[in-house]
Amino acid sequence: MCAPVRTVAATRYVTPLREGGSLPALVEADDDGLYVVKLRGAGQGPKALAAELIVGELARALALPVPELVYVELDPHLPDAEPDPEIQELLQASAGRNVGLDFLPRALPYNPALEDFPVDPELAAAIVWLDAYSENVDRTPRNPNLMTWHGRLWLIDHGAALYKQHAGLDPQKAGSAFPAIRDHVLLPLAGSIEQADARLAPLVTRELLERLVGLVPPEWLGDGGAQAYVGYLEARLRERRAFVAEAEQARNG
Repeated sequence: MCAPVRTVAATRYVTPLREGGSLPALVEADDDGLYVVKLRGAGQGPKALAAELIVGELARALALPVPELVYVELDPHLPDAEPDPEIQELLQASAGRNVGLDFLPRALPYNPALEDFPVDPELAAAIVWLDAYSENVDRTPRNPNLMTWHGRLWLIDHGAALYKQHAGLDPQKAGSAFPAIRDHVLLPLAGSIEQADARLAPLVTRELLERLVGLVPPEWLGDGGAQAYVGYLEARLRERRAFVAEAEQARNG
């Protein structure tokens, strides 16, 4: 099932997070929570926010650990007191609805070089499967987009997934392989990708895909609309043997 996404209103801009190319913002909201906000006015545009919602909530539907995703409403006057003109311009361009991820206080980036944080092979295989399915190019050793918090691994930042959406999603090409999976940070630790596929693929129904895509404001999806995303993801699931076999082969060297 796909739970509704809550809406919060940003009450205070705290700081930019300059680690990412999209310059996400840390904001405080009217529920007293802190959120890492992907801004609609950033260079990647609203389609990056669409990917964030669809793939992040898909991960949650597959019982993978993802911080809560929320809609964050930015008041047009929120940036009035911001002295940095670049940030002020970005906030002004992002007035209205954006996407936020619950901030994990004192969480640390996952470091594959540290051997004192064991990763369950079944979990690693599930994450590899998800990223191969969603064509997420941004889970590499250089930029894992994984956090460690309270002894668990947490998935963050799915804005680079579904990258083909920027050129148009063609269901006829949905079954293509995904060579970037060879660079996945968790591939050396993963168990069987084929077994992960057997566990996860039956959970991804058309009904679930429609609910996930339905979370996204229609104006963020472009000309093809919701049906383009549902059709592509359904076709990719149907033709998944290519990316599953590729990931399994890469895992086995």
